[in-house]
Amino acid sequence: MQKRYDHIIVGAGSAGVVLAARLTEDPRRSVLLLEAGADFPDLARVPDVLLDVFGTRESVWDSKHMWKFRARATDAAEIDVPRGKVVGGSSAVNDAQFLRAMPGDFDRWASWGNSEWAYAKVLPYLKKLEVDIDFEDDLHGADGPMYCHRYTPGEWSRQTQAFYAACRDAGFPDCPDHNHPDSTGVGPLTFNVAGRSRVSTARAYLCDARARPGLTIRPRCHVHRIIWEGARAVGVRAVSNNEALDAYGDEIILSAGAIGSPQILALSGIGPAAQLQQFGIPMVHDLPGVGRNLRDHPDVPMAWRTRPGFRIWTDDIATGMVTLRFTATGSPYKNDLVVYMGNYAAERPMRGYDHRRPIGIGVSQCLYLPLSQGKLRLQSDDPRQQPYLDFNLLDDPFDRARLRESVRTCAKLFEHGAFRDIVAERVAPSDEVLRDNDALDAWMRREVVTAHHVSSTCKMGPASDPLAVVNQYGNVYGVTGLRVCDASIMPDTVRANLNHTVIAMAERVADFIKAG
Repeated sequence: MQKRYDHIIVGAGSAGVVLAARLTEDPRRSVLLLEAGADFPDLARVPDVLLDVFGTRESVWDSKHMWKFRARATDAAEIDVPRGKVVGGSSAVNDAQFLRAMPGDFDRWASWGNSEWAYAKVLPYLKKLEVDIDFEDDLHGADGPMYCHRYTPGEWSRQTQAFYAACRDAGFPDCPDHNHPDSTGVGPLTFNVAGRSRVSTARAYLCDARARPGLTIRPRCHVHRIIWEGARAVGVRAVSNNEALDAYGDEIILSAGAIGSPQILALSGIGPAAQLQQFGIPMVHDLPGVGRNLRDHPDVPMAWRTRPGFRIWTDDIATGMVTLRFTATGSPYKNDLVVYMGNYAAERPMRGYDHRRPIGIGVSQCLYLPLSQGKLRLQSDDPRQQPYLDFNLLDDPFDRARLRESVRTCAKLFEHGAFRDIVAERVAPSDEVLRDNDALDAWMRREVVTAHHVSSTCKMGPASDPLAVVNQYGNVYGVTGLRVCDASIMPDTVRANLNHTVIAMAERVADFIKAG
């Protein structure tokens, strides 16, 4: 490819698609958007597995549109880590939950030396990206590309209605809008779903952008490493259809996600010196923070066997339409515990749900501001080999204490009279395990899974931060012409599903770039 682009964006996920669409609003800019997975420019030809968010989600997880990573979760468990491998990235394969981060999440980032990410500065971008059809006020967007709404009580399943009643009777407040900055309690979650179809960033941002002469989209193109002239990034080396491909640009932007972006950096000579030396990778700049500080939301599923004759409603969003958010006892972090009322569980319900053989109902409960940190590191210099992933979930005692409270809270909620004709028995954990902290901790270590919210492996921060990889504008330290924009640059995770936040980050970084 002889043409030189203004920007080469590696990864067409939630961040990369937004950047490509916003940057090419300027007809003078040329953008090459590279994606390892497939592209479906015609909405009518998008596979059903990438559209329908109702019913089971196992089919999309097992599809060719996923990166299928494997990771250490705890000393007692390994987990699957599926990520989107298609234009639209994980926004094209997720459960379409569209929960905003809390104001305090952004203000914490700002307090660590990232002043451009204070909530007051980010709020306009939270609004810019969405069209919220339920609320019209100064806190919600009205004309953005991402369609979002909430399901009404008349659309809830019977078990969801029971869950809501149990939470209210337990004293949790009604929450009509989880995206309000002061919200807490139980109520309908926001989803980026139109009809039965997921609204991915590819669908929302690229429909109009595809016709622009400045945008080139190259699918099925796996980027292996960055091309350098000294300490300046000038291009990328990739493989497309088993053929080598080099592309050159004035700026390279990595948007390959919290696993892909640090892997590409390390393969390109940006990372911990000892790790690069181990695999004979020429070092461009020693950045110890690449792959460190990995964050995720630990998820501990619980399940209940339903009574004979109770119809398990499987034609629903897998994680349910109603969510409970509350604050753990003694926690300084509001809404650090989240419970999703699921619609069905499985014959072997723990370690995530096999929705293909439903035998009951369940919850997905997550800790949304954990203290435990994991790591990512290369296993070889081969770009086709996944990096070693250690999520290190539940390592911190405070994380375990908060999730113990959530498990016990859920057990109590399902004893409510609203579940009398629905629930026959709790599948796990047993009452004996529930009563003993050590036994419950051991059970959680075995059963914990990822909430699919990997972040923070290329954290942003001031140059004085020894683990900072990029500054608050996404520029990689120690080199020029290279930027990162995706969930990897979060200095810490947020109290929300990540998709909404990542889209807002890309909107803001696009404006940074436009401003020069």
